[in-house]
Amino acid sequence: MKSEIRWQFVDKVGRVVLNFFAAAGRLGLFASETLIQCFHRPFYLKAFGAQLIEIGFYSLPVVALTTLFSGMVIALQTYTGFSSFSSEGPVAMVVLISVTRELAPVMAGLMVAGRIGASMAAELGTMRVTEQIDALTTLSTNPFRYLIVPRVLAGIVMLPILVLIGDIIGICGGYLIGIYKLEFNASTYLMNTWTYLQAMDIVSGMTKAAVFGFIITLLGCYNGFYSKGGAQGVGQATTNAVVSASILILIFNYILTEVFFAL
Repeated sequence: MKSEIRWQFVDKVGRVVLNFFAAAGRLGLFASETLIQCFHRPFYLKAFGAQLIEIGFYSLPVVALTTLFSGMVIALQTYTGFSSFSSEGPVAMVVLISVTRELAPVMAGLMVAGRIGASMAAELGTMRVTEQIDALTTLSTNPFRYLIVPRVLAGIVMLPILVLIGDIIGICGGYLIGIYKLEFNASTYLMNTWTYLQAMDIVSGMTKAAVFGFIITLLGCYNGFYSKGGAQGVGQATTNAVVSASILILIFNYILTEVFFAL
């Protein structure tokens, strides 16, 4: 009896491991096919422009609010910690580094993953279960070039722009708290911010954003493209897109931080 239970456990673990590697392999093939199709004509510029607006412009309010209040919170928490050592001066530096290196790219990535990743998975999943994707193939239209490539390229382009705007808004949020609540000198705060500003902080955040944009759009398209099972399958694809993108954003955030700042 114990031997049978043990083998059932091994069987279940083996199935999970095999399913994981099968999904990873299929995602790798999907990503490679997407990258290959980026360099083949025709280019659907109208679809690309529509995705730029959808990902960038319509995501701007939620990213702006998120980074604004993140900058405010960092200023308050930093002041609370440093005030016990009578060292409030580095508040501007901590806000600057925290927002540009981590908060703006990560928070923007997570917000866009929740909004855009779910939307893409639901849209493509609906097209899959209603056989619209199969109809594109029948009409000699490559579904990767028409559906996937514009979304992925738009994500890579627009996420860094959103993060750059988020950097400015987040730093402004810290400035507002520092000046109007913590009563710092405005000129000194701005001077400290400008003194500690480095190009690498901005570049690293925007590089992270480009990687996050690729992850979000790729996983949203992947889960929608391979969804099945009707409405329930579309819902599952939407959930998987958001969860998997959020997890990979946090994992790649650590990896890219190691690449940029560990040495």
